[in-house]
Amino acid sequence: QVLLHNLDGLGAGWQQGVRISVLLADDAGDERLGTLAGRIGARGDVARVEALTADEALAEFERESGLADAVALLPDNPLPATLTVTPADGLAADKVQALRDALAGLDGVDEVLLDTQWLQRLSALLALLERAVLIFAGALGAAVLVIVGNTIGLEVASRREEIEVMKLVGAPDAFIRRPFLYSGLWYGLIGGLVALVLVGIALLALDGAVARLAGAYGSAFTLTGPDTATTLSVIAGGCVLGWIGALIAVGRRLRAIEPA
Repeated sequence: QVLLHNLDGLGAGWQQGVRISVLLADDAGDERLGTLAGRIGARGDVARVEALTADEALAEFERESGLADAVALLPDNPLPATLTVTPADGLAADKVQALRDALAGLDGVDEVLLDTQWLQRLSALLALLERAVLIFAGALGAAVLVIVGNTIGLEVASRREEIEVMKLVGAPDAFIRRPFLYSGLWYGLIGGLVALVLVGIALLALDGAVARLAGAYGSAFTLTGPDTATTLSVIAGGCVLGWIGALIAVGRRLRAIEPA
């Protein structure tokens, strides 16, 4: 669950880096630029709009490219007025594409640039990772059942003679089964606590490296640990799995033990 939460945060952080460049027609003046910026900025699926006139776009290109001398040789400014649109946080890939199509249909817009291929690949990758995590969690749950069941089964086998005596005096299976179920609960509780400690250690070990990697891509993403709800669910889930594993193991073993 912690990994799923961090994957969601990672996807949202990368999607915040999506920018849509809206190139205006050559005859669109500064007034049209401001009108479009206000209209686009009022949309609910847009977080921010940055407007650049043709002259400002050329000045920015000269500054970032270092080709001021070459640009000075051009007879005219080849760059159009531009709007840089930042989609709202958490906007899905298909919604970003729909936003791009809507912007392309506005009057005065000549071209809209958006590289959606990497965003679609990111969404597909995150969906694959989330499914893999769920499968892995299911496998871990099954492993807990097997481990607790085997442990409780060994306890039942070691107390076989005691159980035979209890059955001779008329003790019901529910009475005999109860202490083993309590043991299963304790095993599950301890397993859940150990899992939380291991997750905490792993997050501490990876946090610095992940922060540096995210910073290299201009993201402020950091790993987050389990919240209160997740912590309680891990502990409760461990107890339930321990109890179920003990119940299955004890039921099978008790049926095989009969007093001579």
